[in-house]
This record gives sequence, structure tokens and C-alpha cells, in this order.
Amino acid sequence: MTGLRRLRIAGGTLYDPATGVDGEARDVCIEDGRIVANVPADAPTLDARGMVVMAGGVDMHAHIAGSAVNQARRLLAEEHSADPAPAPALDHVDDSEPLARSGTGGTLPTTFTTGYRYAGLGYTTVFDAAVAPLLARSTHAELDDTPIVDAGAFILMGNDEYLFRLIDAGERERARDYAAWVLGAAGGYAIKVVNPGGVERWKSGGRNVTGLDDPVGSSRVTPRAILETLADAANALALPHAAHVHCNNLGIPGNVRTTLETMRAVAGRRCHFTHLQFHSYGGEVGGAWRSAAREVAEYVNAHPEVSADVGQVMFGPATTLTADAPVEYLLHKSSGRRWTNVDVELETGCGIVPYSYKERAAVAALQWAVGLELFLLAADPWRMVLSTDHPNGGSFRSYPELIRLLMDRAYRDEQLKRANPKLLAGSTLAEGMAREYTLNEIAIVTRAGPARLLGLTSKGHLGVGADADVTVYAPAENVAEMFATPRFVVKGGTLVVEEGELRRAPSGRRLHVRPAYDGGVERDIERFFDAYATVSFENYPVRGLRDDPVPVGAPGGLADAYGQGRREGHAARPASGSPALDAGRGAPPHRESIGDPGADRQRDIAAQSESSGDAAPGRG
Repeated sequence: MTGLRRLRIAGGTLYDPATGVDGEARDVCIEDGRIVANVPADAPTLDARGMVVMAGGVDMHAHIAGSAVNQARRLLAEEHSADPAPAPALDHVDDSEPLARSGTGGTLPTTFTTGYRYAGLGYTTVFDAAVAPLLARSTHAELDDTPIVDAGAFILMGNDEYLFRLIDAGERERARDYAAWVLGAAGGYAIKVVNPGGVERWKSGGRNVTGLDDPVGSSRVTPRAILETLADAANALALPHAAHVHCNNLGIPGNVRTTLETMRAVAGRRCHFTHLQFHSYGGEVGGAWRSAAREVAEYVNAHPEVSADVGQVMFGPATTLTADAPVEYLLHKSSGRRWTNVDVELETGCGIVPYSYKERAAVAALQWAVGLELFLLAADPWRMVLSTDHPNGGSFRSYPELIRLLMDRAYRDEQLKRANPKLLAGSTLAEGMAREYTLNEIAIVTRAGPARLLGLTSKGHLGVGADADVTVYAPAENVAEMFATPRFVVKGGTLVVEEGELRRAPSGRRLHVRPAYDGGVERDIERFFDAYATVSFENYPVRGLRDDPVPVGAPGGLADAYGQGRREGHAARPASGSPALDAGRGAPPHRESIGDPGADRQRDIAAQSESSGDAAPGRG
């Protein structure tokens, strides 16, 4: 039954919030990979009576491919033998069908295993949330080897040396063109901003930034200026997803002030704040931690232009993996755990520390509680969606357990009793939260909401014209069991999971954009590459992506389904007017030493971690 052109999923109970269907018995009809209004009466039928039917899951923030993930896999060699993943028993009809592949699991499964396990949970679309443009070719090669799921990449820009030079020169419009060029060159889907300015300043031997107005070499280049420039670029280019922001001061007590200031800095602009749990702590460095989820949730609730994913911490093993290299270094120093660092020239950094969240550790218990509070305080689940920032807060395989925590107050309260209460005084979760998510709300935070925030109009719903990505669950008293083992999964019209077993593993699509830009910017970028980069301008772009780019609007918000690539007809900037190579600027302006890299803060965090039982890890 797996290789069908048409299929009727009959009589299931649909939860499809994007089309307003909440628990109604309906048929879902599929033809040629799309949802259609009807199929002929003699079309094959899948009996879904008594079962729950939703669109395929959409994970908008994970780390599954690329050089940083591979570095983490090498660091965690012990996971390879601890969780072997035999090749699944796929239905191999002919030589055109991909062969089943073995691999390993753990917190960072190998490529084939990643695709198999996502599909086994009913997820059909995944985005890698932090890809250095210089290393994007590696990411795309791995995504090519990640079966079933449609996948895309967010491209790191918040610590980019060329961008800093444009900001310093007041060239915000040219910065927009540069962002468009980078997205196209890297085969990316969205702009990612991580600890804006802080990573590059730390890499240069200075302190990490602590505030939005800290200078990064030049007084005109600050985290605030970087945020404004990239948030404006994403909106001016009419990208399908807003700028995806990882705020400064991640994992630091008292960082709620930075988080709220960052949100205010881009007020009125469409902007997405990622793994918000790690940015929602009250207290002071060197003092007591506390939950600040209420303050953050109140701001998000009151500002419809703001969206977020939670980055929930789940008790158990994790791997902290982030472009926020200084935060990982502090975690290494404060916890004594293994650490590795990757310095990506001119663009970004990366740090990796294996970790484990223990329910009896005070900080981990607080992080777990803060994430749940953000979910339960969210007035609009369309704008506060589910993630664990895989593998940082926990594996994507923990999503069913997280769903149970959201849907079952009695279970949640029982788990709360097992957590260390030291830092939970005054938290809304400890005071008692009666809210329980409904199946419709779960469909929002795992499917419809992420798809809408990503601008994926054919994902996250079961309306006519949507991609035929469908998950069918058999109800169970324990909802975690239900969401962990879907009965059927259809991906692009192909039945990939049948009676709970993976049967087919077709290739997924690559989701990327190629926004229009002024072609004149390329000449200046090429001269910058010639002066500073170790890779040539010609070899930098990723080529040969197998799928057409997702249409974006032209700058100014006009629809432009075919206007991908350069906007021709614009004069190239003369050499004498180059903002990145003006005479006298020489080496990158921020390459000055600003003191010991975070020693004072490191000592404060280490002391607090010792008193609380663990440290607060950083995220990508």
C-alpha cells in the first residue's frame, strides 16, 4: 500500500487548526502528493476511524546537520556504541528505492537515523537553526543524506565581519543586499542572529558583550545596530520567516532584562526569538536565580509582531551545541565538562559541551519549570511554539513526553514534586497552573504554528492544496505513548510509516530562498574576499541544490514569485566607494583586545553553579 498515487484516509478525527477543524470526523484525500477535495470511490482507503489525524509535524529549530553537528558526533564517540540503530526493514520495490541504512542514535543521531526517527514521530519538516555560510556546503550534503523530511537551514549573520563594516559605514541598505546575497549563496531559508557582536568580539580576545550598546570595535557597531539591521533586512526582503534571534546573555541569571530590551529594540518589526526559556531568568550574576517567565510571556502576549519557540529543557542527556562560543566556554569552565570550539573565519563561532539535566539539580529544575511556564502562560499558542532546541535542551525524541507535560496537569504536578525546589520559590508553576493543552493546541504548537511562522503555506495543515504530509495516531491513555508511536505517517503522498513500522524512506525536499538583491554588491564582496578570506569568492556559494527556491516577496513587500537572484540594472559601487574596504580601515575594526575574556563573569557563574548544583548551558 506504500506506493500509491491516490489515497483516502477515512473517518479519522481531525485536528487541523489552520482550517478551523477541531476534533471532527472527516476524510483526508490525497492525490499526487497533495491534499485534494476528493478522490474516486475506488481509490485505496486507509481506515482511520477512532484515530487522531493531524498534519505532519514541523520542527522549526533543531541542530541536525553540518560541521558543528559532526564535531559533536566526534566528541561523543561513546554514544555510537550505546545506541546502535540497525537498518530498518524498508519495502524495497525496485532499484529506484533508496536502500535502508544503519547508523547510531544518542543525542545526535547520524543522518539517516535522524530522518528515520523524525518520521517515526510523525514529523515531516525540520530546520537546522544555525549554519555558518562558509560551511553550508557540508550542511547541504548531510541534509541530502537525511531521508524523508523536508529540510532547510537558517544562516548565521550576527557576527559577520563584512556586515559589521557596512553597519560602521552607515550602509544599512547595502547590508540588506548583502544579507540577500548570503542567503542565496548559502542555500539558506532565514537569517539567524546569535549573540550579536558577542561571538566575534570574544573570538578576537576580548570580553563577550553584556549589553545592547556595547561597542564591537566601533561605537557604531553594537548588538542593537546589528539586530536592527538584520531584522529590517528580513522584513524588507519579505522573507518567509522573520529574523531568528538568539539574544545576548543566554543562560545568565538576570538575562530577562537583556531579553526584554532586545524585544523593545525591534518593536514594531516582525521578529522571532528562539529558545526563549534560556533567556527568561531573573536574579543577578553571583546571586539567586529565579523564573522570569511571567515578564517575558506578558511582553510576547502584548506584541503580536513577536513570536518565539520555547527551547524546553527535558531531564536527561543532552548536548549543548551553539554558535554562541563564549557561553559554551563558560559552561566548560564552570562545569568541568569536555569542550570543543570551532572558529569560523570572518563569520561566527561554535562551542560544544556534552551535558545532562538532572531533576535534583537546582538550575536544571528551574530551566525545566521556566519552559513549561512560557507554554502555559502563552495567550496565543500560534506565537509560542514547541522546541527543545534539539539536542541542547533535550533530544527531539523527548517531544512526546513534553506534550504529556502540557496536556496532563496531574502528571506535570507529580513531576514537579521530584524536581529540586531550591530556585522555584515564586514561580508560577510551583504556585500551581491548572491549564492543560488540548489536542487542537498541540496541533498548533507542533504543526500549524511553526508552519505559519516559517511562511510555509503548504505545510502544517490539511486544507486543499497542502502537501500531503499526514500523521495518524492511535489514541492512548498516556498521550506520550500516542505521540511516540504514530500508526501511519504519509510524507508527500507516500505512506512511509505503516502500522507503526517505517516502510519507505523517500528523499525530502530542500527548503531555501534566493531573494533579489542589487548585483553591484558582489563586486565589493569579492574584493573583501580577496583581501581577507581563505576561500575564493567563486568557490563560496553552494551550487546544485536539487529543489527550486521558495518564492519570496521583492524588497518593499511586493510579491515576486520569480524574481530570485540579483536585481539587475543597478550600478555597481565604484571601487573608491567601497564601504568594506575604505582606505585606512585596514584590518577588521573590532580586532582589538578588550581584556580577559569574561573572567569576572565566569567566576560569578561558576560560584553560583556550585551552590545550585549545576550550570546553565548555552544554546544555538
